[in-house]
Amino acid sequence: MAGGAREVLTLQLGHFAGFVGAHWWNQQDAALGQATDSKEPLGELCPDVLYRTGRTLHGQETYTPRLILMDLKGSLSSLKEEGGLYRDKQLDAAIAWQGKLTTHKEELYPKNPYLQDFLSAEGVLSSDGVWRVKSIPNGKGSPPLTTATTPKPLIPTEASIRVWSDFLRVHLHPRSICMIQKYNHDGEAGRLEAFGQGESVLKEPKYQEELEDRLHFYVEECDYLQGFQILCDLHDGFSGVGAKAAELLQDEYSGRGIITWGLLPGPYHRGEAQRNIYRLLNTAFGLVHLTAHSSLVCPLSLGGSLGLRPEQPVNFPYLHYDATLPFHCSAILATALDTVTVPYRLCSSPVSMVHLADMLSFCGKKVVTAGAIIPFPLAPGQSLPDSLMQFGGATPWTPLSACGEPSGTRCFAQSVVLRGIDRACHTSQLTPGTPPPSALHACTTGEEVLAQYLQQQQPGVMSSSRLLLTPCRVAPPYPHLFSSCGPPGMVLDGSPKGAVESIPVFGALCSSSSLHQTLEALARDLTKLDLRRWASFMDAGVEHDDIAELLQELQSLAQCYQDGDSLVD
Repeated sequence: MAGGAREVLTLQLGHFAGFVGAHWWNQQDAALGQATDSKEPLGELCPDVLYRTGRTLHGQETYTPRLILMDLKGSLSSLKEEGGLYRDKQLDAAIAWQGKLTTHKEELYPKNPYLQDFLSAEGVLSSDGVWRVKSIPNGKGSPPLTTATTPKPLIPTEASIRVWSDFLRVHLHPRSICMIQKYNHDGEAGRLEAFGQGESVLKEPKYQEELEDRLHFYVEECDYLQGFQILCDLHDGFSGVGAKAAELLQDEYSGRGIITWGLLPGPYHRGEAQRNIYRLLNTAFGLVHLTAHSSLVCPLSLGGSLGLRPEQPVNFPYLHYDATLPFHCSAILATALDTVTVPYRLCSSPVSMVHLADMLSFCGKKVVTAGAIIPFPLAPGQSLPDSLMQFGGATPWTPLSACGEPSGTRCFAQSVVLRGIDRACHTSQLTPGTPPPSALHACTTGEEVLAQYLQQQQPGVMSSSRLLLTPCRVAPPYPHLFSSCGPPGMVLDGSPKGAVESIPVFGALCSSSSLHQTLEALARDLTKLDLRRWASFMDAGVEHDDIAELLQELQSLAQCYQDGDSLVD
């Protein structure tokens, strides 16, 4: 590991978190695979923040995510819980027993052809006990996935994707996957549905000790651990798992940053009464408890509301996606996540997780909203000042936290990242003697353009901005969502003329007054519930006093975001 990399350990909790995480790691992997491309800017983002080096028992060097993920029984499809990089358990048994060995094995799930091709390309332990691996550029990243008969990448179809492992193209360390065997992923029985169930999982010695053991394994090999990022489902019982995990991290690793991304799948429907009520309760409990134990919490959803009233999914001018498909929604959220987390993943002048959280969460404002423009609309021949001026005075990004439109709300503090714009487009190339059409056109660097723009949009607001040349990778198996983008990520008038592999993205984290209304609306929805109708949720470990305390905490949190709050000096 490169000296000085400030490591981050990722916890991925829940099945939708698995979808977001699969896209996230695929994007990191695609960026690693481009490391030798001379056209790409090198060294802006440090992969060692997220990845660890190691060796298999056969001496093969590995480079795997520093990751612990938890999901339910039946959620892995044909992916092995121990991964494919290290010695197979059956082979260990064969070595220990010198007699005749007969194995009878039932295939629970058909192997996804995309995953089969990935395993053959990356390397597996073959039947003769020899580790076979295809060379990887710089020893990092994955080679392109191809079949034996065609040079084209093998892309999973949306119909073939049942679970997140169906499109994950990254090998995981054997200590990454932790399955909760007492609950089922499929079917209607034995589901992890309620916050209290999730809390109780990590109260059991078996799962608590397993999580602690994995944490110690990863943490003890870090030189400069800056903290933890938690990707956690909010809509189901994993909100309780996340809350207990954050509490454990806060207790054991005091002083480290804990940034939690609370994830919700697409909009829900009126006809699913119990599921909607459970979603409301889990989201409310999750937000309050995660906020208590995290440095920063950001809900992420393409739905328009966190409450009971269904809203239309958010609209992106240059994307066509299906909000009912987790494969689509998770790809968009992962792209935003890959951008807004840039500040603590930089090689030079990084902002630590703790510092980022402190900047955004003053006066108790530990919940923030996210927004993004995916892709950022820079047409051929345009400069960055030209593009930014087209937004006028409106808040440019699409909201991603189900907290309503940001227009008309107050921003208290923000962290903004713009990535993937060619340096030649950063400033206006005016003919000498031509008066600049705006203050942005008079700026001499792209960083100055971005800072000036943010000052114009939000005068007096505490803003941190980053401008990167590195684009966001959207190569297969990322879904084809870009109906009007060309290969460089430029917005075109017609249909695309080629495959889109990278795009510019404009992302932001904001402490916003919109959270005042959102959190109060959550509290109002809770007060309207007749909890006697939802005894099953209460039976899962939540008391009536817990509901009263939850309402009080929500209202107190909402007060932090009242528009009349003054900024601290």
